[in-house]
Amino acid sequence: MVGRQLDERIVARFPLGRRLKVLDVGMGRGAQALRLARAGHDVTGVERDPDGLSAVRAAVAAEPEGIRSRMRIVEGDGRDTGVHFLPGSFDVVLCHGVLMHVEEPDALLAGLGRMLAPGGLLSLVVRNADALAMRPGLRGDWAGALASFGADTYRDAAGTEVRAHRLDAVGQALAGIAAPLVSWYGVRLFSEAVDVPEPGPALEALLAAEERAGRTEPYRRVATLLHLCGGRD
Repeated sequence: MVGRQLDERIVARFPLGRRLKVLDVGMGRGAQALRLARAGHDVTGVERDPDGLSAVRAAVAAEPEGIRSRMRIVEGDGRDTGVHFLPGSFDVVLCHGVLMHVEEPDALLAGLGRMLAPGGLLSLVVRNADALAMRPGLRGDWAGALASFGADTYRDAAGTEVRAHRLDAVGQALAGIAAPLVSWYGVRLFSEAVDVPEPGPALEALLAAEERAGRTEPYRRVATLLHLCGGRD
């Protein structure tokens, strides 16, 4: 879903067929980075987790030479982009599922903004603090749902307390780094309440419903995650 949304914003912002310079901060196992490299873009990924690095390096090694040549992997912390790259070096900057794990997200966000070239696009995925009660509620965890109202943190799958973010606050932060919010989507609403099916017609139907909900009021406001895109003039 995030990939489709990102493609939509890229098509809306850049000339068709332009090869973009993309930075993926906290690339994980490289799903988005590889997808964009396959689409013809030059992609640099930053990751510090050893397991993630091992997985993405193996995935890149399995690609054809034309795609491998468009991928660069940097082992490092997303907060140190200024050490590795010059300001304004990238047309598109991704930071998906990272801000919730950072003690000073505003500093990281400012660093990401400095990487954007004029006309660039910044893509963020964060946990939706305005709907923290939805996930435990949909799973029948009523104590967890009640504890989530008004909260700004939650426990991830590993049991670590991490932060959630509010749409208005992230929008203000994007304006503060001269990359004001141009669009936003909800991610993962219905899939929190069901077992995700194997690939096939049932999965395609679920994804179609998720995609529609993610761009439709009022559903997108209660999604588990928010996908926010800021644009540099």
